[in-house]
Amino acid sequence: MDDRLKFALKKEALKIRIGILEQLKALGFGHAGGSLSIADTLAVLYGAVMDADAADPDRADRDKLVCSKGHAGPAVYAALANKGYFRYEELKTLNQPGTNLPSHCDRNKTRGIDMTTGSLGQGTSLACGMAMGGKLLGYKSRIFLIVGDGEQNEGQVWEAAMFASAKKLSNMVWLIDDNKKQLDGPTAEILPVGDLRAKFETFGFDAVRINGNDVEAIYNAVRKEKQDRDKPRAVILDTIKGCGVKEIEQTGSNHSLSVPQAKWDSWLKQLRSELDAMETGGGRVC
Repeated sequence: MDDRLKFALKKEALKIRIGILEQLKALGFGHAGGSLSIADTLAVLYGAVMDADAADPDRADRDKLVCSKGHAGPAVYAALANKGYFRYEELKTLNQPGTNLPSHCDRNKTRGIDMTTGSLGQGTSLACGMAMGGKLLGYKSRIFLIVGDGEQNEGQVWEAAMFASAKKLSNMVWLIDDNKKQLDGPTAEILPVGDLRAKFETFGFDAVRINGNDVEAIYNAVRKEKQDRDKPRAVILDTIKGCGVKEIEQTGSNHSLSVPQAKWDSWLKQLRSELDAMETGGGRVC
C-alpha cells in the first residue's frame, strides 16, 4: 500500500468515527463500542476495495456488504453517508420517528444497505445465499460479511460456515470483529470462542488473523488477489471495542452507552482535532 492510500484510508476511518458519534449524540445513546471497532474495516471496504457506486446502488453485480452484527448500523451509515449514498445530515436522525436509519441495518429503509440484519447469526446465512446466487449468475463480485465475536456463540454461524466451505464460496470474505467483548461482558467469560483462526481453518476456510484497526493490514487481507479460488476467506480482526476514543475503549461495558451531551461533545472535539491534525502527519491507530 502506498503512503497516499494509507493516509486516505486512515482519514476515512476517522471520519466514520466522527459520523458514528454524531448519530449517537443526536440520539443520546447507542451502540458505540462495536460500531467504533469496525470503522477501519469499513473505511477500507468502501474506500479502496468494494466495487460499489453510490450513483448506482442497486447494480446487480456490485460487491455487497452484510453487517450481520446489525447493531453496528451507525458505523455502516457513517460510511455510506461519507460516500454520498444519502445526505450526511440524515445521520442525526438515527433511530428517531420517520428516520431512514433504524437502530439495526434495514435494506428497505436505507439507501446502500445490501441486507437487513440484526438477529445475530442470521446475517451469515443470508450472506451465503447472496454469494451462492452470485456464483450461479456468473458474477465476479464478492460478498463481505462482518460478524461479531460474541455472535460466534450462535449455532447458525457455524452452519453457515459449513455451507460456505462445502459450496466453495470463494467469492465470500468473512470479517470477524474480535473485539473481546459482547453485550454482557468479555467473550472469554460469557462463552469462550477459542482460536477463531484454527476453527475457521478446520471448517475449510482460508483464514488469517490481523490487527483489525490497521487499515494497511485490512487492505492486504481482503484484496481479491489474496482470495483462494476454492475457499471462502476468513479474516479475524483483532480489534479494540470502542477504538478511537480512549475513554470509550477503557469503559468496561461499552456495548451501548448513554452519556450526557457534554460527553459526546468532548469525544467529538477530540476526533475533529485529530482529523485537523492529520494534514500534518498526526492521527492515531488503535
